[in-house]
Amino acid sequence: MFNLRAIPLLLAVALLIGPAATAVADTVHVATRAELLAAVEKAQPGTTILLAPGDYGSIAVSNLHGAEGRPITIAGADPDDPPRFVGGTTAFGLSNPRHVVLENLIAERADVNSFNIDDGGTMEATASHITLRNVVARDVQLRGNRDGIKLSGVTDFLVENSTIERWGDGGQGIDMVGCHRGEIRNNVLRHDPGESYGTAITAKGGSAEILIIGNHFEDFGGRGVNIGGATGKQFFRPQPPGHYEARDITVTRNTFVRGDTAVAFVNIDGSEVAHNTIYMPRNWVFRILQETTDDGFVPSRNGVFANNLVVYDRSAMRRDVNVGPNTAPQTFTFQGNWWYNIAAPNDSEPDLPAQETGGIYRGNPQLRDPDGGDYRPAPQAPTHDAGAHAGQ
Repeated sequence: MFNLRAIPLLLAVALLIGPAATAVADTVHVATRAELLAAVEKAQPGTTILLAPGDYGSIAVSNLHGAEGRPITIAGADPDDPPRFVGGTTAFGLSNPRHVVLENLIAERADVNSFNIDDGGTMEATASHITLRNVVARDVQLRGNRDGIKLSGVTDFLVENSTIERWGDGGQGIDMVGCHRGEIRNNVLRHDPGESYGTAITAKGGSAEILIIGNHFEDFGGRGVNIGGATGKQFFRPQPPGHYEARDITVTRNTFVRGDTAVAFVNIDGSEVAHNTIYMPRNWVFRILQETTDDGFVPSRNGVFANNLVVYDRSAMRRDVNVGPNTAPQTFTFQGNWWYNIAAPNDSEPDLPAQETGGIYRGNPQLRDPDGGDYRPAPQAPTHDAGAHAGQ
């Protein structure tokens, strides 16, 4: 039963905390670049800046700080007609931000990076609690090491429900250098069917504890997910560098279509690739590489490749798996993967660098309509615990 004697006390507490607890976050509507810059300059924790459709040029903002539970949000007012940030070295840049949300925005035709978020070069990973949601990063103009989304020294981040496409030959769709505790979820990454270089997602430079889940990769160039890489020691976060480029990266429930190889383990110390669908890789299903052999770096080791569904044409590839020198493939675990050689089903068992347990080497997974973009097994397909859609 409710205690009537408590009412005066509750009223007193409400009077003390009511205004702070019920305050409505400040919402600012802008329609021009000048109005946007003014709103950003005045933004406080809890401010939401809503942008009308239109072209806002390129923008670079430093030290934009929200607070826990009260982020600063910059968002398109109309999700069906997002505002565009166009051109510049970087179309939309944030340096040393904290508790910031970017939503319903397009960044396109930049020379180097569509979105760039970094810690201001402090090497201390001070950029934190950043969300990119329903953004589009596309059409990087220059070739070479350019990126759709560049994250340097960012912790506690989320990239979700976004589209990253055409990030330049040699670049990355999402490039993470020294990033920690992040999630990349339910995005589409498309490049160019003719490209054989570049990577859809890279996590390197000391990156750790990152979940890559539920994404669709298509015609992504050289590597779908590059777990690790080769980073100049001065760019690692934290400093000094540890003994790996990446660790504890989990790649799961993703679909990889074509591209040279779905995943590369490069200078890693433990990461997991599980429950993914890999369809028609051009050269290898996955790679184990060592691209940095400096003293102190361990050989690529302790990777897990499990419960993936692989549909491939062995006769059209270089090898099933590419294992480079100075690696430790014997420390990898292979378990429960379903392999289907579409050109010769009776020759589906792959040549792996270590013994697999519980592998499936026979049986058509009966994908519903791969030519039409549906890579789910048909309802009548054999039930196996493999692939991006297992159990669904």
